[in-house]
Amino acid sequence: MLNNIGLPGLLLIAVVVLVLFGRGKISSLMGEVGKGITAFKKGVNDGSKEIEEQVAETAKDVTPETEKEKA
Repeated sequence: MLNNIGLPGLLLIAVVVLVLFGRGKISSLMGEVGKGITAFKKGVNDGSKEIEEQVAETAKDVTPETEKEKA
């Protein structure tokens, strides 16, 4: 069903949405969507950094005992 919309259908939908909500409301909504995406990306990056730190803390030291005594 959605494959048959095409460019004219999408333009018609965009015009109807613009008329119903107005330009100001749509721009503020898109600003909120952008903030949400930014917050999501920051959360993902923070989570991956925490995982990397945990892996680094739990990494095993595989240096032989004789090498540790020399240092």
